[in-house]
Order: sequence, then C-alpha cells, then structure tokens
Amino acid sequence: MTGTGEDLVALSKLKWEWMSTRDTDRLDALFAEDAVFVHMGATFSKEQELDVIRTGRIHYRDVNIEDVSVRIIGSTAIVLTTLELTAVVNDAEVTNPFTVTEAYARVGDAWTLVSMSFTRLINR
Repeated sequence: MTGTGEDLVALSKLKWEWMSTRDTDRLDALFAEDAVFVHMGATFSKEQELDVIRTGRIHYRDVNIEDVSVRIIGSTAIVLTTLELTAVVNDAEVTNPFTVTEAYARVGDAWTLVSMSFTRLINR
C-alpha cells in the first residue's frame, strides 16, 4: 500500500484515537453530514454518533488493530479493519472482535467518512 492507501490507514487510526479521547470536534469535521453508523442492531446519524461519544454512552476505550486493508474505487475508499475493541457501553466494559467497514468519499482534497459499520466476528 502506498500514497493514498497509507494516508487512509493513518486517518482511520487517528479516527480511533479521536473516538477514544472523545474529540468530537475533530470527528465532526471528519464525518459527512449524512454519514451513517451501524452498530450491532442500531443505526445512527452523524449527530447521534457524536452524541453517543460525547456523553460517554459508548466510550471506545481500547482498540487493538489486527489487520487493515484499503480498496480505492474512483473517489470512494473502503477501509476494512479487523480489531478487538474494548468499550464501556452503558457503564459495562465489553470486549468484542469486529470487522469494521469504513467508507470514505473524496471531497476536494480531503477524505470524508460517509459510513462506518461494526460486524461482530463470531468465529473467534
């Protein structure tokens, strides 16, 4: 992976850091206005996702990235990340293995996150 792919991997890692530190200002700038976030059984808008992070209803405490790949198709990029996520959800700590699918659209010179979906891995 070179150039743009490496940039997207770095951007995705920064996003995880911002989610962990609840840096909703940076996340607000990264997320598209019409972005969609799919968690296990729930779908959130940008504002709902930012509110969940801001209030700590979900605190993305620790992310252990195991594998990441990038596919670029025109002005769209798909970042697939296999990870183990430790989060505090409604005051309970949970750890789950996920594949997270992030879709980015190229807007001008910047990548904007338009969708993020968590798929829990059941084979581990």
